[in-house]
Amino acid sequence: MIARNTHLRRNIVLAGFVLLCLMTGVAQAAQVRAWLDRSSMQLGETVTLNIEVTDDSGASQPDFSALKNDFNLLGTQSSTSMSIMNGQASSKMLWAVGLEPKKGGTFTIPALKVAGAQTAPLSLTVQPGSTSSGKAGDDVFLEVAVEPKTPYVQQQVRLTMKLFYALNLTDGVVEDPHGEGLISHKLGQDAAYTADVEGRRYHVLERHYALSAEKSGALTLAPITFRGHAVNPSDINSFFNHGRAITAQAPAVAFDVRARPATSGTDTWLPAHSLTLTADGVDASTQGKVGEPLTLTLRLRAQGLGFEQLPELKLPKIDGADIYPDKETTQNKDDGSWVYGERERKFAIVPNRPGTLHIPQLGVSWWDTEHDKAASSDVATLALNVVPATAANIAQNAVSDAAPAATGKLAPAHVAGATAAPGKSDDTQLRLWRTLAIAAIALWLATLVGFATWRRRTGNAPRPQSHPATDAELEKASAASKAFLGACARDDAQSAARALLAWARTRGVAVRSLGELAAKLTDAEQRDALTALERGLYAGAPQAGATAIGKRLAEAFRRDLSLSTGATRTGNEGSVLPPLYPAT
Repeated sequence: MIARNTHLRRNIVLAGFVLLCLMTGVAQAAQVRAWLDRSSMQLGETVTLNIEVTDDSGASQPDFSALKNDFNLLGTQSSTSMSIMNGQASSKMLWAVGLEPKKGGTFTIPALKVAGAQTAPLSLTVQPGSTSSGKAGDDVFLEVAVEPKTPYVQQQVRLTMKLFYALNLTDGVVEDPHGEGLISHKLGQDAAYTADVEGRRYHVLERHYALSAEKSGALTLAPITFRGHAVNPSDINSFFNHGRAITAQAPAVAFDVRARPATSGTDTWLPAHSLTLTADGVDASTQGKVGEPLTLTLRLRAQGLGFEQLPELKLPKIDGADIYPDKETTQNKDDGSWVYGERERKFAIVPNRPGTLHIPQLGVSWWDTEHDKAASSDVATLALNVVPATAANIAQNAVSDAAPAATGKLAPAHVAGATAAPGKSDDTQLRLWRTLAIAAIALWLATLVGFATWRRRTGNAPRPQSHPATDAELEKASAASKAFLGACARDDAQSAARALLAWARTRGVAVRSLGELAAKLTDAEQRDALTALERGLYAGAPQAGATAIGKRLAEAFRRDLSLSTGATRTGNEGSVLPPLYPAT
């Protein structure tokens, strides 16, 4: 019984000791607090946020990322201290972070977590900073010049900004021009130089912009502000921080934007300092041939407009020719003061009949902002002489030379010193040539009759001609040939290969690849051109040779396909099965 009471008293004492330790631990729990070294300041100055933790030497640094939306964090310092008072030891951890407000107003420093506790929110008032008066003699000032101040809507306005500073800047940022209804674009590279202004030496930063107004009426360019930091060379401590804050501001600029004039017409509105439309590759001295492409290059260039504002380059339909436009190329350039928008496009013009080919006048209407009047840039009408295709010329020459070729002799030449009666000699020669021509025609007709009779006897008489079918086949072949030549003119290897195979199929040749077609050609130049085309398409040949391949293909096939005898047979005449790859 005595032992049991002794054990009970021991447990009670132990429980009381544990409770006392817990109460002591609560009393010694970590305490946190936060404060600012001042509650109000001016924009451009800095403030220090302090966070202190008591009796928790192992606490980790708070997370300050929540402050980055409104402040620039300038660095953090920490320190630790320990003291003993009345036999009790205590420790403190202190973090100090420099803050630079990004703008004026009233801000709330949010509660931050540290050592298992939270700090109380803090309030900070930031007054607008004092700015430079923008006059010579100040440490830093801005100058802004615009031209013109009464522009038309979408017209380029040239803005020049100059920053003058007579301090040692460690950093700085100049705002880009902005304002409601205004679009700005930086031009060229910044220029840096020195200048003497009213007896004081300044460093100068010069920058150029292109502005344009999206709507007419009164518009305002907002004040352009510079913010930075400067150091004092005589103060050694200034090299270990950003230095003192510097701010300068240029005054706002008002614009009176004019609307589009009623006399400008209804075409695309193009207010430009200058605008030119040019055509290259084809002129009045150019002679065309049926089926051979002519390359016309159009270029549109505007000073004071971007290419996005320029209309797309197009050619109207041309009677007597097919047009194949290439992909348009565009770009914007600038010379530090002006924007230059450019558009360029190539057109393959393939004549489809001989005679005179008229390319109509081309023009672009625009508004001359330099002289404030309507203007137009035009390309004059072109009239080209188109001759028949080379194959047609050869056939025509063969017919005209048929009579002398039949005799194997040339017309007799005049022998020096010989004389003859002009009238009698001419009549005799005329009767002779007429007789020979009639004999040649009769021999040709007899040959045709004999050949037709032989074919009927062998059961292989030629298929009677059907004019509608023949016309349709000729039309398909002509269309395929034009598509092939157009692809060659555009240097489009893939399209050229497809069109060439389609052209061969219109001739009754069942081919599925360029290799099959090459095996059916008798002309070595055409086979070599196909080999070059296959190499460019499938062997990874450099694209720089695409132009040469296109020209080579057009030269090789400009007359016709040189097919071997029997190439038009499919090889399935005697088979009861349909062809595996039927021709389309």
